[in-house]
Amino acid sequence: MAAAAVIALVIIIALVVLVASLSIRLVQQYQRGVVFRFGRVLERIRQPGFQLIVPVADRMVRVSMQTTVIGVPAQGVITRDNVTLTVDAVVYYRVVDPVKVLVNVRDYPSAVLQVAQTALRSVIGKADLDTLLRDRDRINAELKSVIDAPTEKPWGLLIERVEVKDVSLPEGMKRSMSRQAEAERERRARVIAADGEYQASRRLADASRAMANTPGAYQLRLLQTVVDVAAEKNSTLVMPFPVELLRFFDRLAGGESELARPAGQAGQGPAEQAPSLGPVTENVAAAADGDGRRPAR
Repeated sequence: MAAAAVIALVIIIALVVLVASLSIRLVQQYQRGVVFRFGRVLERIRQPGFQLIVPVADRMVRVSMQTTVIGVPAQGVITRDNVTLTVDAVVYYRVVDPVKVLVNVRDYPSAVLQVAQTALRSVIGKADLDTLLRDRDRINAELKSVIDAPTEKPWGLLIERVEVKDVSLPEGMKRSMSRQAEAERERRARVIAADGEYQASRRLADASRAMANTPGAYQLRLLQTVVDVAAEKNSTLVMPFPVELLRFFDRLAGGESELARPAGQAGQGPAEQAPSLGPVTENVAAAADGDGRRPAR
């Protein structure tokens, strides 16, 4: 009797363990459980933790809710402006409806990959090369919307992000773009240099008008030039002699002659009041006036 009782107890314990192993399921924090009872989906989604199912009648499938990353292989694409490119991308997606993922689509990672390849060819084919290289964010947003449309509601997937990783150009196109960029930089350099010349000419014109209104400004500028040349420690010093300085001394000499003239001759005409220039001063003044002749005495 005792032996029979022990055997029965062992059998009962084994049956309990078997039933428990068939009934208890463990769902991880990043998973959700979908239960099929005799092939039909139950509405209640099993949350993380220990879950009980009916042995033999129920079958539970765990679905990961984590974000999945898939790489889209390089695709040969012809852009709208007839440029052949090789483009690859990466897609980030996650499951939002475990029931639709299991019921509506088979092998959803492969299905998402195929949709991504088709969308990549379609979107890149509608854009030109400059848009693809310059406005990458718009291309990524358009790719996301194209891939998300057939996958979110029918398949229960959410496309979180799509990015174009690399754009491979032909070697001839790379050389052409390099020459174009070099020509653009040279054009900008010439425009900047011409603008600098224009601004400098405006400043020089303003400076010349300011110096023309101040008679002593030319002499000060002359002295500054002499100082700049002398600072170079040259053995030869070239000092220009302006004609205006000769005219200044000429006027000064004319004023002294007027003071020294007798009072009886003060009423003479303008021609008689003009002082006589020295031979050297007359030659320099005549050369400055441009006629090349000495005035008559």
